[in-house]
Amino acid sequence: MRDLSALPKAHLHVHLESTIRPATLAELAAANRVSLPARQDSFDGFRAFADRNRLTRSCLQTAEDFERVAREFCADEAAQGTRYAEVTFTAASHGERLGDLDLPLESVLKGLTEGGREHRLQWRLILDHSRRRSVERAAKTLELALRHKEVIAIGMAGEEHHSLTPFVRVFDAAREAGLHLVHHAGEDAGPESIREALEIGKAERIGHGIRILEDPDLTRQAAASGVALEVCPSSNVTLGLVPELTRHPFPQLERAGLKLTLNTDVPDVTGTTLTDEFAVAREVFGYDDSALAGFAANAVAASFAPAETKAALHREIQAWLKPAAAG
Repeated sequence: MRDLSALPKAHLHVHLESTIRPATLAELAAANRVSLPARQDSFDGFRAFADRNRLTRSCLQTAEDFERVAREFCADEAAQGTRYAEVTFTAASHGERLGDLDLPLESVLKGLTEGGREHRLQWRLILDHSRRRSVERAAKTLELALRHKEVIAIGMAGEEHHSLTPFVRVFDAAREAGLHLVHHAGEDAGPESIREALEIGKAERIGHGIRILEDPDLTRQAAASGVALEVCPSSNVTLGLVPELTRHPFPQLERAGLKLTLNTDVPDVTGTTLTDEFAVAREVFGYDDSALAGFAANAVAASFAPAETKAALHREIQAWLKPAAAG
C-alpha cells in the first residue's frame, strides 16, 4: 500500500482555532491565565463541543498568539502531505472579543504567509460566522473579507437549526464582490439545512452534509449537480453525531454518487491528521488507493485554488498512483 502521508492533498474543511498543538495550547492558556478543563475525547453533541471550544479560543489574546498558531498550522499541514489548504477562521468574533476588529485576521494572515513560505504550503482563508450570532457581526465578517485578497470565501457555521434567511443580504453582497460561499449544513441538523444552504445560502460546497441521505430527492439533485461535501468522519464521531466510524455514512454517500472530500474539521479534539482521515477511508471504509486518490482529486477540483495550482496537484496525485501500478 502506498504511503498516505505522501499523497498530495487539498484540505478544505479545517478550523484554525481547532488546530492548536496541545503543547502550544497549554503555553497560551498559562500565559493568558485561562483555566482549561481536562482534555475531552468525546462530546454528546455540537453544543457541548462549542462550549469547550469557546475556552480554547479564549486562549488566543495577542497578535503573537494568532501568528504562532497560523505558522504551526502550516508546518503541521505540510508534514501530512497537504499542498493546498483553505483554512477557516472566525475573525469577527475574535475581533469583537479583543476590542480590535482587525488584529486577529491581520495576525493570522502574517503567520500563514510566513509559515506557507517556509513550508511550501499554498493556502487561502475562509471567514465563518455562527448562525446564532447577529447579522451585524456577519456584515463585519464580510467587511473584513473584502479587505484582504487572501480571503476567498465566507460561510455560516454553528448550530444548524438557526435559519440562514436573515443573512441573505450578506450573501448577496459577498457574491457581488466575487467571494465564494461555503456553509456548514447536514451535520447536527437534517437535510433541510442542506437545501437551505444551497437555495438560500447559494453554497458552492457543503461543510459536512452527512445527513443528506435522509432526503432521496435532495441526494439525487446534489449528485447530479456535483456539489462537493466536506466530510469529516472522525469529527462526526467525536462530537457524538455518528456513533462510531464503522457506522459512518461515508460509504453510502459515495455509493449515492455524491462528490466527497476528506477533511479533519477540529483536529485538536479528534487527535487526527488529514492523513489519518485517509487511513480511516482505507482501513475502516475499505477503499483502495485508486479510490483514495479520487477523493484527493475531488478536493482539488472543489477547491477555489487557481487553475495552475489545481492542474499541478492533479498531476502530483496521478504520480502518487504510478509506482505500484507499474510494479
